[in-house]
Formats: sequence, C-alpha cells, structure tokens
Amino acid sequence: MDTLLQQGLELMLIGMGVVFAFLIVLVGCTNLMSWFVNRYFPEAVPVPVSTPAFTSAAPVAVDATTLRVIEDAIRQHRARSGRG
Repeated sequence: MDTLLQQGLELMLIGMGVVFAFLIVLVGCTNLMSWFVNRYFPEAVPVPVSTPAFTSAAPVAVDATTLRVIEDAIRQHRARSGRG
C-alpha cells in the first residue's frame, strides 16, 4: 500500500510540474509576442479632430399650429397630474 501511495504522489507532482512549466512557457511566449507586435507594428497615434464650437443661433420660429399643439399637450398633462 505504501508504494501505491508513493507512486500516486510522484505522478501528482510530475503532472503539476508539467502544467506549471507549460504555463510559464505560455506566459513567456505571450510576453514575447506582445513585445514583437509593439516593436514592429506600433499603434498609430490618433490625431485629435477639432470640432467646431457650438454657437447658439437665433431661436427657430415655430409655426402657430405646432405651438397650439404643444400648449394643448402641456395643458392636458397638467390637468391629469393635478397641477393645473
């Protein structure tokens, strides 16, 4: 029974060692690829685009029909909510 337990422990340690070594190599390769891409294919620096500042223009004229519809809608809303 002692040898079976010892073999299981050895197998576990070897398996964990192999997985740990693989992960170390994987991290190294990822870092190497990242360095390579950043070195030979750098990201282009974006040029800031200047947008024109918003200027407040004269108020847009609203025709009489639209104005009446808006006023009626406000009146109905206030009547329903009891503010009116």
